[in-house]
Amino acid sequence: MNSKIKDEMTDKLFEAILLLENIEECYNFFEDICTISEIKALAQRLEVAKMLREKKTYSEITEKTGASTATISRINRALNYGADGYKTILDRLYNKNR
Repeated sequence: MNSKIKDEMTDKLFEAILLLENIEECYNFFEDICTISEIKALAQRLEVAKMLREKKTYSEITEKTGASTATISRINRALNYGADGYKTILDRLYNKNR
């Protein structure tokens, strides 16, 4: 667990997210708590991570997502050396969609 982000307020945020029951509730909550740009940036990062796992090139990823090479590189670093958050969720999404 990353002690740089762990605190009581962040715990409460994540507990709140875990209480969301469906996509509509997610849309409603995230639209209230984030800007549209922040939501789109999070969605873009997840798509970039998915494409990196599929061995897509940076140019393919940039073309499809509009992500900068700096963003792609940061996500690639997280995939390879991070806390396995992307790996966990990408594995679950893959298994759900099989």
